[in-house]
Amino acid sequence: MGKKKKAADRLVVQNAAKTLFANIRFASVDNPIRSLVLTSSVPNEGKSTVSMQLAAAIAQSGKRVLLVKVDMRRRSLADMLGVHTRGGLYAVLSEQMPLRAATVPTSQGFDFLDSEPHIPNPVDILASKRFAGLVDRLSHDYDFVVYDTPPVGTFVDAAVLSTLVDATALVVRENYARRDEIANAYEQLRKADANVIGAVMNYCETETSEYYYAYYNKEGKRVKEHDAAAEVAASPAVMPSKRGARSHAAKGPSDTF
Repeated sequence: MGKKKKAADRLVVQNAAKTLFANIRFASVDNPIRSLVLTSSVPNEGKSTVSMQLAAAIAQSGKRVLLVKVDMRRRSLADMLGVHTRGGLYAVLSEQMPLRAATVPTSQGFDFLDSEPHIPNPVDILASKRFAGLVDRLSHDYDFVVYDTPPVGTFVDAAVLSTLVDATALVVRENYARRDEIANAYEQLRKADANVIGAVMNYCETETSEYYYAYYNKEGKRVKEHDAAAEVAASPAVMPSKRGARSHAAKGPSDTF
């Protein structure tokens, strides 16, 4: 029974990530989103796991995907993915290593670019013209780029990076962060002129699994997974933006978000 439950839980998470993929696609149909920042209001809301599952879901659709760990204070994703990197963002930006050597393939079908921990002045690095140039290059080299950032309620990294990408989503762990913490995080992103397309509720208890994602329409009503694709056409996110994706040169027709 234990093995069957674990298998069922994995399937639930995978299906949830695919539904999240569809929701983000519908958030900007006319101008597809090709780069996304995932952040949270406080630590331990599971945004790195959501980032990893989302990148895998996009890769399974046949797209070339890169997951970037944008946290120069602590390293976690490499261990979760079971990969070893010789360098990361700082090595690429300081020209100590070419981008091709710093990115590594994963068993989930997407590429991964790590960040070295304990790098001084990470915000200054993210605000630099060189980093902006790297973001632009990645958007041309890959069909989709997912940026896993530190909690915006703790550090401003996500707010800075949100101005360079197509969209931003806020991961919210159910019954964990306080309402004011979530509201303040959203307000900080809004003040940075981020294109916040919605929130993803994480660690939701369901009949099949205690680890899941939930979706909410603009009226605040919870949407079941099998109804989410239909609901999202009318209401793609809990905090919908009036703007579409920021423009990048697309590599032909894309079926991404």
